Amino acid sequence: MNNMKESVSNERVIAFSEKIAAVKAELSRDVVGQKEIVDQVLIAIVAGGNVLLEGVPGVGKTRLVRSLGRALSLPFSRIQFTPDLMPSDITGTNIIEKEEVGKLNTVFRAGPIFANLVLADEINRATPKTQAAMLEVMQEHKITVGSNTYPLEEPFFVLATENPIEQDGTYPLPEAQMDRFMFKLIMRYPSDEELVDIVKMTQVTMLEIANAVLNGAEILEMRTLASDVPVMDEIIHYAIRVVSGTHPELENAGATAKKYVKYGASPRAAQALVTAAKVRALMQGRFNVSYEDINVLAYPVLRHRIKINYTAVNDKLTVDDVIGMILKDAKKGR
Repeated sequence: MNNMKESVSNERVIAFSEKIAAVKAELSRDVVGQKEIVDQVLIAIVAGGNVLLEGVPGVGKTRLVRSLGRALSLPFSRIQFTPDLMPSDITGTNIIEKEEVGKLNTVFRAGPIFANLVLADEINRATPKTQAAMLEVMQEHKITVGSNTYPLEEPFFVLATENPIEQDGTYPLPEAQMDRFMFKLIMRYPSDEELVDIVKMTQVTMLEIANAVLNGAEILEMRTLASDVPVMDEIIHYAIRVVSGTHPELENAGATAKKYVKYGASPRAAQALVTAAKVRALMQGRFNVSYEDINVLAYPVLRHRIKINYTAVNDKLTVDDVIGMILKDAKKGR
């Protein structure tokens, strides 16, 4: 019986990794390079998280989400955040319609947030009031307008972008909203070789050409399988040590946190770290989470959840540098 269960599990793991490989193959037809970004975006989608993507204009953020929509057979919506954008422009609003007999009815007109894949472009350009409209959406996957609540169709995924260069006229995201993002990813500028491929690709067509290889129901099945992936207690304790290691105020805080961290990550970071690690394990054909999964995913999970202090800045350390040092502290306790 155990052998039969293991055989079924192995078959499902192989099928999972093959489906992800098929999606990545289709995305490569539209997106040049950015393999790490693609991997981690797919992890977030299957895990049910959201992604904050930082990158200069023109590196393919919108193209990536549109291509994802095609490969995953999911409706795509793009919201351009601006200072005059209102919450109702995102969520939708109640309008009054007149029937043929003259009776007036209140009807809800859904906003662009009612899609499976939502690109929130330059989210930090909207006012805090409008940004707050995204909190319930990203965490609860539902919209409340007036006295009515409208659930969003699953799977639901928000990819929000920020421009790291131009900061004039922007509103920094509140920490509560930053914490709703499973990952913060940094989209690098392409290499010369990749830029050549991009130019050649766009000379043929500017349209995305990825074919559908998955659908929403299959993604939800993959999410269920990921939730069943076992995690050893040692791995969970290691993930917790990593997250707790970002808090300088704790009694058992490491030297790195005490010296370089102003404030640490929330408990949601530990949840995201373990949940995402399960998906990464399946993507690599494993039905168990490894230390490597935690180490690799610690960077996108933590880089937007911790704040480094002036000492770190003076020592010319980035957030990723400090995360690497925190991981070394956590490894000493293994």
